[in-house]
Amino acid sequence: MSIKSLVSWIGSWRRYRTAVSELDQLNDSELAELGLTRQDIENVARQSAGI
Repeated sequence: MSIKSLVSWIGSWRRYRTAVSELDQLNDSELAELGLTRQDIENVARQSAGI
C-alpha cells in the first residue's frame, strides 16, 4: 500500500467514525425524521465516507 493510498484510507476511516458518532448521538425520533433507523447508521456512514 502506498503512502498516498494509506493517507486516503485513514481519511475515509475518520469520516466514517465521525459520521457514526454523530448519528449515534441522535435519538430514535430524530433518526426517523431523517428516514433512518439505528440499523442504518453504519451503512449510511460507509456510503458517506466512500468506504
